[in-house]
Amino acid sequence: MSKCRRPAPELTERHDRVQVTVRRRIIKPEVINFIAKADQTYQLTQRERIALGLLAQHDALTARELAQALELPSVESLPPWLKRPLEWQLVRSVGRTQATRYFIDPELLRSLDFSASTTLKRIEPHRLMALIVEDVGRYPFAKISEIHQRIGVEIPRSRIRRSLEQLVREGTLHQEGVRSGTRYRLA
Repeated sequence: MSKCRRPAPELTERHDRVQVTVRRRIIKPEVINFIAKADQTYQLTQRERIALGLLAQHDALTARELAQALELPSVESLPPWLKRPLEWQLVRSVGRTQATRYFIDPELLRSLDFSASTTLKRIEPHRLMALIVEDVGRYPFAKISEIHQRIGVEIPRSRIRRSLEQLVREGTLHQEGVRSGTRYRLA
């Protein structure tokens, strides 16, 4: 039996009727227009439309997150979904293996008049480390959860953790404590 990640319909029973509510999976309605414009230009397959839609909704997804969203058994199943969009440079990628981050090319979004709010999800590593150093300078002896909250919860916590580890290795930050009690300060 496989897990279904779709939300179950909500049933509301009244004395004279039954109401069924099915929650939409499209978080941002402008994604529909974006997919229609991209499909007109590139004649996308159904798989490609779905993958582009997910990436447009979430701004960026790792290979693992995209495979989970598509309900695929593993990241090795992604190529049929992304091969042509990557070749056409509709989709860009950064990183390797399961941590590869996929995102829609910003120039494509601009050319198709896709308006979306700016997010820190795709922040470059050196900029993220600069933000962390700035935050720790202002709030010495900060926990990772506090840093994460102040910098931006849209950034995956694992990226912040890796950046903190690198800053400690480089000697920019000093780490005190262990596990959940670990705190950071400028070196």
